[in-house]
Amino acid sequence: MAAIPATNTETPVLILGGGLMGLALAHALAHRGRAVEVLSRRRSEAAGFVAAGMLAPHAEGLSGALLELGQRSLERIPAWVAQIEADSGLSCGLRPCGIVVPFATAAERDVYPTAPWGEPLDRQALERELPGIGPGWQAGLLFRQDGQIDNRRQLMRALERACVEQGVRFQEGVEVLELLHNEGRLDAVRVRDAAADIHVLQATTAVLCSGAWSAQLLPELPIFPVKGQMVSLQGPREALQRVIFGPGTYLVPREDGLLVVGATSEREAGFTEGLTPFGQRQLQAGLEALLPAASQWPPMERWWGFRPCTPDEAPLLGPGPLDGLYLATGHHRNGVLLAAITAELVSTCLVGDLHPQDEERLMAFNWRRFGAN
Repeated sequence: MAAIPATNTETPVLILGGGLMGLALAHALAHRGRAVEVLSRRRSEAAGFVAAGMLAPHAEGLSGALLELGQRSLERIPAWVAQIEADSGLSCGLRPCGIVVPFATAAERDVYPTAPWGEPLDRQALERELPGIGPGWQAGLLFRQDGQIDNRRQLMRALERACVEQGVRFQEGVEVLELLHNEGRLDAVRVRDAAADIHVLQATTAVLCSGAWSAQLLPELPIFPVKGQMVSLQGPREALQRVIFGPGTYLVPREDGLLVVGATSEREAGFTEGLTPFGQRQLQAGLEALLPAASQWPPMERWWGFRPCTPDEAPLLGPGPLDGLYLATGHHRNGVLLAAITAELVSTCLVGDLHPQDEERLMAFNWRRFGAN
């Protein structure tokens, strides 16, 4: 087993996972003057590449501490995106387009958890906001403050470039096999590189950003994969201006007319890869119910991914089971929304500059909340 010596005097913070959360943390830490190195097994499998990019704490109907976290992140996203774009020279595709949640009845609309933050719509107003919406929807809520970002085509690429410009180092094709520790403190990580050689990297500080695979390194973390299948269609540029967040299916229109349709929620699939006829039929049925005309638009791409889910569908943030190890994982459906606030809170926690109020907020997402010892 070969050891790789440190290449500079400061041992870098290791980011374990090169997806959206890993890149967001690497970028934030680099701006705080820390040396950072990202270990990534296969970037294309990251949930940040396969999500629809909705920024939807209100449309999702979140509640409690998770709603508050999502609202705070939504407020920070414009400045966060501006910094990424300044560092990278690339657009992130942020679009504050608003999101409409349709309902079969006004009674269902009025008891939605986040109804107080939305504008109530009757059928006539619903048709104005969403021309061509299916006949089964008689009411709606418009959340003007919610929006979207083109994570798959723009944000991930811009964030990676921003990290490189800030001096972040990358090791691609590297799988983290084990966290090595001594008396409860992180010492190093054992990895396998693209040539299948095993190495030990010194690591006194690391952030676990391994998404749905996090429990493979730390079995005590209650994280499991929830598979989602998606499809994109090419429609007319102006055909749909708002995101439609329907029950079980959502439609996210990009500025160039591309329509992202998602997503199945397959809790029993584990890490089974590939598309399924049942999943694709489910997406088609949801599309036909929400926007019948779009069911005739030509498909462009079909894909799948794995959301990192916890029992309460909220993330694990802050200090982990080992001293020197921090968590930024388990974001389930809200990783894109929560990337900005996760990067801010966890990087601040890591450098020891956390405000007492934020420390209290982080406690709501501590990994021990499920009764772990």
